[in-house]
Amino acid sequence: MTGVGEGVTDPYLWLEEVDSERALEWARERNAVSKQRFASSDRFRELEARVLAMLDTDTRIAYPGRRGPWLYNYWRDREHPKGLWRRTTFAEYAKDDPDWEILIDLDALAAAEGENWVWGSAAVLRPAQRRALISLSRGGADAKVVREFDIEAKAFLAPEDGGFYLPEAKSDFAWIDDDTLYVGTDFGPGSLTDSGYPRVVKRWRRGTPLESAEFVYEGETTDVAVSAGFDRTPGYQRHFVGRATDFFNEEVYLLEPDGSLRFIDVPTDASESWYKDWLLVRLKSPWEVAGTTYPAGALLATNFEAFLSGARDFDVLFTPDAHTALHGYGWTENHLLLITLRDVQTDLHVLTPGPDGWTREPLADTPRMATTSVMNLDRLEGGDEFMLSTSGFTRPTTLLSGAVGGGVEVLKQEPEFFDADGIETEQFFATSDDGTEIPYFVIRHRDRRGTPGPTVMSGYGGFEVSRTPGYFGGVGMGWLERGGTYVLTNIRGGGEYGPEWHTSVLKANRHKAYEDFAATARDLVARGITTPDRLGAVGGSNGGLLMGVMLTRYPELFGAIVCQVPLLDMKRYHLLLAGASWIAEYGDPDKPEEWEYISKYSPYQNTSADRRYPPILLTTSTRDDRVHPGHARKMAALLESEGHEVWYYENIEGGHGGAADNKQSAFQSALVYEFFAQQLMKD
Repeated sequence: MTGVGEGVTDPYLWLEEVDSERALEWARERNAVSKQRFASSDRFRELEARVLAMLDTDTRIAYPGRRGPWLYNYWRDREHPKGLWRRTTFAEYAKDDPDWEILIDLDALAAAEGENWVWGSAAVLRPAQRRALISLSRGGADAKVVREFDIEAKAFLAPEDGGFYLPEAKSDFAWIDDDTLYVGTDFGPGSLTDSGYPRVVKRWRRGTPLESAEFVYEGETTDVAVSAGFDRTPGYQRHFVGRATDFFNEEVYLLEPDGSLRFIDVPTDASESWYKDWLLVRLKSPWEVAGTTYPAGALLATNFEAFLSGARDFDVLFTPDAHTALHGYGWTENHLLLITLRDVQTDLHVLTPGPDGWTREPLADTPRMATTSVMNLDRLEGGDEFMLSTSGFTRPTTLLSGAVGGGVEVLKQEPEFFDADGIETEQFFATSDDGTEIPYFVIRHRDRRGTPGPTVMSGYGGFEVSRTPGYFGGVGMGWLERGGTYVLTNIRGGGEYGPEWHTSVLKANRHKAYEDFAATARDLVARGITTPDRLGAVGGSNGGLLMGVMLTRYPELFGAIVCQVPLLDMKRYHLLLAGASWIAEYGDPDKPEEWEYISKYSPYQNTSADRRYPPILLTTSTRDDRVHPGHARKMAALLESEGHEVWYYENIEGGHGGAADNKQSAFQSALVYEFFAQQLMKD
């Protein structure tokens, strides 16, 4: 092993200096080489233009966020690359060409203020909806500036005129009333956790300086973050605070008028929520309470006030099995809607509480080899209405609307953006090293059956993130139309089979997620779908770490790898940006017993000049303040020094998503598939 091992000075540590001219010049030099190789052909330019046209077209669905009578939408197109924040009514939205009320033109704002603003979010104060808190970042970073916006006047409120304003930070905020907020932000030394998130929450009143905000709650510097909020359900108003002790554990308390706290005594790794009289608890580990053990992945319901008074009587609303997991849930005014995954395909259910207990019925039909999600539930003002969004790998998204007890009707339909004629989706299962069956989807033209061909497989495998079927226009244009095969893997670490699919590979068991991906690669070859020299792999963030492990541990399985916004130096990941918040996922490299297992797979510590690696394209973003760009920079430099074929591209802005606007997104997509085409489509 010739990599940078424990106790060895890192010769590329200077590449962690994000904005140093030396590091940026290093990145620009490699950008130029990669652009010349992969982004200078007519084929690249044609694909880039097609992807950009797809992202810019007004035939895309403008997904709304419902707030009572209003549907809000953030929209980017060719004329508005930074975007518009706008709203309309449901009746208007249902038309083919809705009339939108433009609230913020971000392009105009950025030009007027001389800032590279990237949209973050909008928190609208209800019920009046006259004010909103708008978060904006410079270049797409997680750290954002928060500004109050007058919706009726369509103007920001200046701090000198009494408007709320938070300087750039990873802030947490929530409306209490017209003149009061809960705020967690950078209040000065000691106010942030080691992960860079708020450690202190305060109550901030309009017209007073931020530094005089009233203390509410604080956590420890070793916590991930603390937060506070206000449930404004009429007749059930509740204030609450939360303390996330790590990425997967949080203590939640109701905040009483006298400032005292009432602990909601459920497992800290559970997800609790409440609505009116009901408390819901979704378990991530088994819970023994009052003589009964409830399994991980179950959803429980009980009377909230009775629970706070000590009662432990639960209704079990969902119990997982070997094939089925709970994927999501949400309230309408009178019903609870459940989304379940059965072998990574969705089913929808409606549960209704009544004097004789809960009843359960199907909500709507769902197509196979597709994903259907429930959206725009508004339990405060929306009655029992809902929207459904459904799409598959070759099925463009359809948006439907309905109400519990009635049918659903098509509201919007996206067009096809690539030629899917003859392309079909299949599901297979690979057997991992420990015997676990790992599902994966294969998307290819039917003529490819029986003939191994160029294939790209993608993976993530972490943080209980489920990867389900969806319409990937860029994949279709850049790969499927060219005759390539695309594979979506569902390796452990995700949530496709419930929380234990995730927790089974935490920390010392992380290697199992990598074994799953490698087993899927071998299964693709065994089934005759591809060959190792024509098999590519792609992943970003935690999936970028997965790619780094594939490169250094399983190089013989792949012909090319794309590694996007990755974690790679697992010896230092917890010291960089938000890395400390992920110790619960990976372990603490400062503890010798935990570094012992991390060190076995950490890509930056396990490179070798003596092994043959497939060509790799590393991409990152200078403005990514979640996963430090130093990971990709240092890995590229190290691989170069060892004589491997490595290509590198760094977007000088763009945040963790890698792109700040549609044009950058189109470039990134075309770059990836041109790289794969050159490496894997050689016949």
